[in-house]
Amino acid sequence: MADEFILETHGLTKEFAGFFAVRDVNLKVKRGTIHALIGPNGAGKTTCFNLLTKFLSPSAGQILYNGRDITALAPADVARQGLVRSFQISAVFPHLTALENVRVALQRQHGASFDFWRSKNVLDQYNRRAEELLEDVGLSEFTQTPAVEMPYGRKRALEIATTLALDPEMMLLDEPMAGMGHEDIDKIAALIKRISAKYTILMVEHNLSVVSNLSDIITVLTRGKVLAEGSYADLTKDPRVKEAYLGAGHD
Repeated sequence: MADEFILETHGLTKEFAGFFAVRDVNLKVKRGTIHALIGPNGAGKTTCFNLLTKFLSPSAGQILYNGRDITALAPADVARQGLVRSFQISAVFPHLTALENVRVALQRQHGASFDFWRSKNVLDQYNRRAEELLEDVGLSEFTQTPAVEMPYGRKRALEIATTLALDPEMMLLDEPMAGMGHEDIDKIAALIKRISAKYTILMVEHNLSVVSNLSDIITVLTRGKVLAEGSYADLTKDPRVKEAYLGAGHD
């Protein structure tokens, strides 16, 4: 089953002083898919995402990645196995160029935090790969542009490029469209679709238009529990989903 499902949870639970933010969540993400995690405010999406990426420790349950139990691992150890959260590098440095930002991520991926003293040949090697990654996310024209001067949507693409620099097998995208206008949403949606040819993607996203266009499978959370799962077409016909989410006026 590990060959089919890259990420699984069994009974995943997080309790805060008697309040269950996530309760008995069983999640299976198929390899090579775009899987969306949606739900109304307070449904437990962010908590679930933080549990999966190990920013929170579960109160109960198990997390499997590529068939291996990662429940007790630290975030950095999980990332080294190829499970990487978008924007985890923090880390767009505002006064570094797009190229320099991606190069920093590449240096970290190779275990050499800041190789400013290394030979020009070593740094040029990072440059070549950084340029390739910037091209992959449509930022070739911003190579020498400081991040602080880039449009908001382009900064988000740069953050994705820094994540790709860590050479992940699976990417977890936390509200990738947050704060964007229509033009930027279209660009980032196209980017996510393009990179999904190489990576499994799990995303938390409020924009249902994006979810419907991109997702292969959608899991709906409400009150910390899985309410339903399936395609967007199937979920829009589910009266429980309409009542709890789609019909509740959430966008």
